[in-house]
Amino acid sequence: MKILGMNGDNAVAYAMKQINPDVVAGYPITPQTIAIEKFSEYVADGEVDTEFVAVESEHSAMSACIGASASGGRVMTSTASAGLAFMWEMLYVAASTRLPIVMNVMNRALSAPINIHCDHSDSMGARDSGWIQIYGENVQEGYDNIIQAVKIAESAGLPVMPCFDGFIVSHAVERVEALDDEKVKNFIGIYKSEHPLLDVENPVTYGPFDMYDYYMEHKKQEHEAMKAALKIVKDVGKEYEKISGRSYDTLSEHRLDDAELAVIALGSTAGTAREAVDEMRKKGINAGSLKLRLFRPFPYEDIRNALKNVKAIAVMDRCDSFGAFGGPMFSEIRSALYKTSDAEVVNYIYGLGGRDVTTNHIKKVISDLNNISTTGKVKEYVQYLGVR
Repeated sequence: MKILGMNGDNAVAYAMKQINPDVVAGYPITPQTIAIEKFSEYVADGEVDTEFVAVESEHSAMSACIGASASGGRVMTSTASAGLAFMWEMLYVAASTRLPIVMNVMNRALSAPINIHCDHSDSMGARDSGWIQIYGENVQEGYDNIIQAVKIAESAGLPVMPCFDGFIVSHAVERVEALDDEKVKNFIGIYKSEHPLLDVENPVTYGPFDMYDYYMEHKKQEHEAMKAALKIVKDVGKEYEKISGRSYDTLSEHRLDDAELAVIALGSTAGTAREAVDEMRKKGINAGSLKLRLFRPFPYEDIRNALKNVKAIAVMDRCDSFGAFGGPMFSEIRSALYKTSDAEVVNYIYGLGGRDVTTNHIKKVISDLNNISTTGKVKEYVQYLGVR
C-alpha cells in the first residue's frame, strides 16, 4: 500500500497506469484533461505498454475505443461534458455491441451558456445508453472505482462509466491509499476477449445491419446483461474490499437505521449531506442520508430496503430534466418506491454549473422534510435549491 497525495485526475491516471490497458484513445477537455495528459506521460516514459491514440475529437476517441475493444484489447478513455455529448452516437454502439470499455467521466455542465464546472447533466444525459454508471464521492473513490470498473466491465460484457465531480474531485488534492501494482494486476487479471475480430480462425461480425426480425431480441439480451450486472458490481466490491480494506456496494447509508427523514445524493454532495445530518441530529431532528453509488443498473431493491422506515425523502439532483416532473434521480426513486412506501418524496435541483452547496443548504432541506413529516403537507414537490 502506498500513501499518495494527488488530485482526482492524477489518481485516475495512476490507476490506469497500474491497469496498463492495451489501448487508450483520448482527446482533451476540461476538467479531465490532466488525467489523459498524465497518462500520456506514462506512455512516453515507457511505464506502460499501452498504445495511446491521440484522435481529432471525442467522437473519434470512442470510435477508436470501439474498434480496439472489438479487436480484443483492454481499452480505456476519459472525457467530460461536451466531449461525452459528442460521443453520443458511439456510446450506444459500444454498449449494444457489448464491449467492456471503461471511460472515466469528470462531470461538467453542458452548454449553453458555456460552463466548465460541475453538474451531472453530461452523464445523466447518457443514462439510457446502456453503460453501467458508478459515481464516486472523493479522490479515493475515484481511484478505487476505476480499478473495479475494469473487472465489472469484463465480467458483465458491458462498458462502464465511473463518474466523479469536475473540479470538486478532479482538481482537489487528497490523501489516497493506492494498492501495490502487483495487487491491481492480480485483481483485474489478464483480459481475453471472447469474440475478437482479429481471431481469423473464428470470424465474427460486430454491429451488422439488424432488421425487425432480430433487433428486439438483441435489445432484450442487452437488458438482461444490465440486470445481471447488479450482482457483478456487488461481488466485485466485496472482492476489492479483501485487497484494499475499503467496502463498496451499490449505495451506503448514514444514520438511516432509526431515521424518519432521508436525504439522497450522488457524488461529492453525499459528504455534505452526512455533515448536515449530524448537525441536525444534535438539534433533535431524526434525519439520515443515503449515498447512491450505482445509478445504472438502478439498485431499486436496495433503495427500498434502505428507505423502508422513513416518512419523508429529499432527492438531490445536480441536473434538471426539462419538462419532466423533477430531475432524473427523483423520477427513478419515486418509481422504485411506488406502492412499497408511504413516504413523501420531494426533489431539489441544485449545484448547476458548479454552484456551491453547503451544509446550510442541506439543513434547510432537512427542515423542509421535518415540516412535511409533521404536517403531512407538501408545498412544492420540485424546487431549485440555492437560486438567487
